[in-house]
Amino acid sequence: MDDHTRMLVDHAQSRVRIQRARDPAAERLAVAREVREGLLSRPRRLPSRLFYDDRGSALFEEITRLPEYYPTRAEIAILEERADEIVADVSPRELVELGSGSGRKIRLLLDAMSRAGSRESCVLLDVHEGSLAEAASALAERYPGLRVRGIVGDFATDLGLLGPGGGRLALFLAGTVGNLEPAGVPPFLARMGRQLEAGDAFLVGFDLVKDPARLHAAYNDAAGVTARFNRNILQVLNDELGADFEPEAFDHVAFYDPRASRIEMWLRATRPMRVGVPAAGVQLQLQAGEAIRSEISCKYTRESVEALLPGTGLVLGRWTTDPAGDFALGLLHRA
Repeated sequence: MDDHTRMLVDHAQSRVRIQRARDPAAERLAVAREVREGLLSRPRRLPSRLFYDDRGSALFEEITRLPEYYPTRAEIAILEERADEIVADVSPRELVELGSGSGRKIRLLLDAMSRAGSRESCVLLDVHEGSLAEAASALAERYPGLRVRGIVGDFATDLGLLGPGGGRLALFLAGTVGNLEPAGVPPFLARMGRQLEAGDAFLVGFDLVKDPARLHAAYNDAAGVTARFNRNILQVLNDELGADFEPEAFDHVAFYDPRASRIEMWLRATRPMRVGVPAAGVQLQLQAGEAIRSEISCKYTRESVEALLPGTGLVLGRWTTDPAGDFALGLLHRA
């Protein structure tokens, strides 16, 4: 076992292995470079993966339970109805999730695999080691005999660590694909396709185009949880890269751009300020009203999804929406 791999659980019938794509120092340098590039660009932007420290992960879990936030409920409704059919389509022995989870969605699919008698292993890939370790341990405890492997890494760069496929169902749920720039989606899908063998599949959650008022409400909840989640990314920069942002000096701004079919989230300075990010070698002079983009969330139709697939080596099979047509799960197969 190398320095970047450690055992968390060693039961009689289950083992949990956590593997780091990079050592912490190298990861910090990579994040610093990405932050520097984003903050010095126009418009200024931050990598949305920085949302998910311990506090950010807890705030996002709170968001998923808000009355305005429909995606989680819609996706669970689809899986409750269709998990057995999805498993029957693929006959997987291994479940892979990009973005670790021990919650209801992954359990619905593991339970369906158990009923089909095919459940053998599970691989979780996530950027946040704490959430990953907790999820991996919870799954090992819940499913005796399940082999669990965790990879602390980024789905944008580290899919190769999944290893070869074969009997694999990979998951990319919660509409996270919407956080990618549309031009980056086909290359990402092509990289994921290379980790699949014939008969494997990739189940992707797509938030669908809908009434802009409902989208606005989902990202501007009355309780202000999304605003706290958004500002927390600045606190992560303070904690991880030695920055001196004052998160409360920024307004949360989220709006729907109908031309691009996407939500954009921004942090807007409420007054002039000078901010340093020492580890990234950045000094910013922000004016009142100047904003930093923290996230995009693209919304799709079946047609716009299919338009992304040529050249990726993947084709769309099963396409299932919730009864309200708010959200879809698309099952992608090797062409």
